[in-house]
Amino acid sequence: MAADIRPKRPFRWHIGVFLAPAVLVYTAIMILPLAGTLQLSLFRNIEQHQVFVGLENFRMLFGDPNWSVGFWNALRNNTWFFIIHMLVQNPIGVMLAALLSSPKLRFAAFYRTAIFVPTILSFVIVGFAWKLILSPLWGVAPHLMDLVGLKSLFTPWLGKEQYALTALSLISVWQFVGIPMMLIYAALLSIPEEVIEAAECDGITGLSQFWKIKLPLILPSIGIISILTFVGNFNAFDLIYTAQGALAGPNYSTDILGTFLYRAFFGFQLQVGDPNMGAAIATMMFLIILGGVCVYLFLVQTRLRRYQF
Repeated sequence: MAADIRPKRPFRWHIGVFLAPAVLVYTAIMILPLAGTLQLSLFRNIEQHQVFVGLENFRMLFGDPNWSVGFWNALRNNTWFFIIHMLVQNPIGVMLAALLSSPKLRFAAFYRTAIFVPTILSFVIVGFAWKLILSPLWGVAPHLMDLVGLKSLFTPWLGKEQYALTALSLISVWQFVGIPMMLIYAALLSIPEEVIEAAECDGITGLSQFWKIKLPLILPSIGIISILTFVGNFNAFDLIYTAQGALAGPNYSTDILGTFLYRAFFGFQLQVGDPNMGAAIATMMFLIILGGVCVYLFLVQTRLRRYQF
């Protein structure tokens, strides 16, 4: 009987000791502020007192024209901002990674570095630099387009409502295309050599090899990049604020949820700040991002597992 009794597994207390600092820091800078924001969104300042109003702030955000017009405009612009990144940035990143992973390409390390460098630049530098480049008065863009005979196509893109958001989206693509490129590049390098050799033995080489062999194997990495793009774009603020200011001009055509939240919470010019409505907007941003992440985890990631090796 004594031999059948299994010894108790020792409690691994050292795991808790090592995790405790990270948990405390994460709780202090993430969990507590999030809980405070959710709580603040359920109150309203009435006669210098915080009064619980439930979901009244959200009703105003969706139903009051003073708030709903700006919110839906910002959400629509933010969605377009995300779509451009998905349709332009990520496919270009995949294409660049495929080219740079070719063993026949010379100076591949230099090209990777040159493409990745903009991602480490400050938003302030990028925003002001591109404002100067695209300026119709002293920018270099009109002169460069004149050199190739395309000056007639130049227009002050950042100053026109129909072009400003798309122009800023493409600037953001230029800055961050190095991130999906490097992630996909790492995924391509992790493909076992045996798989590539087997494909070559079957006569599958070049572009056909990428589409039939490599692309299905890197689909999980592309899925991760897509959800990171979603989260990053719906948290965007810096580039729009730097290039177009808090009013996200012209005429709010570049206004996204981040700049709309900034004006609502802190106030700007003639708009008085309202922390409670700002917290309601921040809560909606959190729910949008949470919903997108949940859709990816439960509907997309489960389907992509079949391609993992």
